[in-house]
Amino acid sequence: MAEEEKSKLYIFKPLVERWPAIKKPKGHVHFRKKLMWTGLMLILYYIMTQTLIYGLDPHSVDIFSGYRAIMAGASGSIVHLGIGPIVTASIILQLFVGAKLIKLDLQDEEDRALYQGFQKVLVVIMILVEAIPQVFGYLRPSSAFEAAVGSGMAKGIIILQLLIGGMLVFWMDELISKWGIGSGISMFIAAGVSSAIITGSINWYPYSSSAPLSVANPPTGVIPKTIYLATHMSLSELAGGGFEKIFITPPNPIVAFIGTTIIFLFVVWTESSRVELPLAHGRVRGARGRYPLRLMYASNIPVILMAALLANLNMFALLFYNRLKIPLLGHAWWLGKYPPGQTQPTAGLMWYLTRPNGLYSWLFPMIDRRYQPYLYGHEPWQMALRIVIYTTVFVIGSIFFGKFWIETTNMGPEAVARQIQSSGMQIPGFRRDPRVLKKVLARYIPALTILSSALVGLLAVAANLIGTVGNTTGTGVLLTVGIVIRLYEQIAREQAMEMHPVIRKFLGVE
Repeated sequence: MAEEEKSKLYIFKPLVERWPAIKKPKGHVHFRKKLMWTGLMLILYYIMTQTLIYGLDPHSVDIFSGYRAIMAGASGSIVHLGIGPIVTASIILQLFVGAKLIKLDLQDEEDRALYQGFQKVLVVIMILVEAIPQVFGYLRPSSAFEAAVGSGMAKGIIILQLLIGGMLVFWMDELISKWGIGSGISMFIAAGVSSAIITGSINWYPYSSSAPLSVANPPTGVIPKTIYLATHMSLSELAGGGFEKIFITPPNPIVAFIGTTIIFLFVVWTESSRVELPLAHGRVRGARGRYPLRLMYASNIPVILMAALLANLNMFALLFYNRLKIPLLGHAWWLGKYPPGQTQPTAGLMWYLTRPNGLYSWLFPMIDRRYQPYLYGHEPWQMALRIVIYTTVFVIGSIFFGKFWIETTNMGPEAVARQIQSSGMQIPGFRRDPRVLKKVLARYIPALTILSSALVGLLAVAANLIGTVGNTTGTGVLLTVGIVIRLYEQIAREQAMEMHPVIRKFLGVE
């Protein structure tokens, strides 16, 4: 690329080159070492989720409470921000490059390296962007801590803890990506959601800890809750509302358990569906193989990015409504209306862009007056419009992010053609030429990218509408199932590479 054509982002190249980062391994990392690093990071992540922010008021409001399944982390811990800054930095760069505000050719190796390096710098900025408004708005220091060190110092110490936690999550993600198995971001999401599903299924503690266990205050977990209500209610009580309490009423009704199971089975089926291109070795006669192109080619990354974008929009809308007195946007109900103490909108634009979670939150209010409080004063047709708008925006956003994800991760037609060419394989009936391979792959990969991004977006919306165990959101369960399946396949691939070093060359890891 000519010097005059280089992006203005190149002024940050000296900073990017000196930015602290996890070094890539020089050669092949053995499977046991990868497994060790992945396990250690997962254990460290769980420890960090249990490490509370020093000096934080325990009654502070969690802005991301409705998005915890996507943001990972844990409310009130040093990883309170979770993967939010990492994902947000990726979103911002993708939007700027897509709008041509930053002129980078992601097919060019040097431009792509700068793109990925600058994203690391942007992560630190986003940690502060997400931490400072929360500390000055909702994550309040305790009164004793403020009295000891002063209000300004107390808030500064909390921000510092959030910065340290955010950077640790970022480095842990990078370490897993380079020295471990899979993606740290995906691993942390799966860990948090899995924990919530297990708790939502078998937790025997009552819903309200301040009241004794009773029919009015049953166990929280779906299994003990069902057993307790079925054995402590008479037939007349079950017929008079008991079955509704077991099957429909939150927390963790049987409908949510069934929804979680349906999501699991459907994602397993979609993940196993693929298009296989026949391959033959150019020099060894009779040596044949297949290159699999998944139906879910874009993986679950588009959903993670889209859900994180909506979480950030909700955060700023909440800050505008309650804290930031800015003309036109400050306390503007049309942007998003938030009752005192709540982090989910009840009206305005953000209400239409916020997912319903479970049948009781949208379907039953439309057909049964007893559930109308969930409409927050809206008409049934407005709820139907909300579902249409949310679905449309989510699916289109997933397609947009899916296309950019493929371009930045060497999964496009040109990169895949180079991988196949370097392995000595070719498609039977076609000349052994990367341009020919690229042309053949271009028939499948762009279409699969759009199809898989749209499908995973629709699956996420459908899962949210059905509802899930543990209040993890359907999107969280969808992501977790896909992540676990991919992790299993990656482990199998790593074991295969240990046995057959030739496969490492084909996959471009050596």
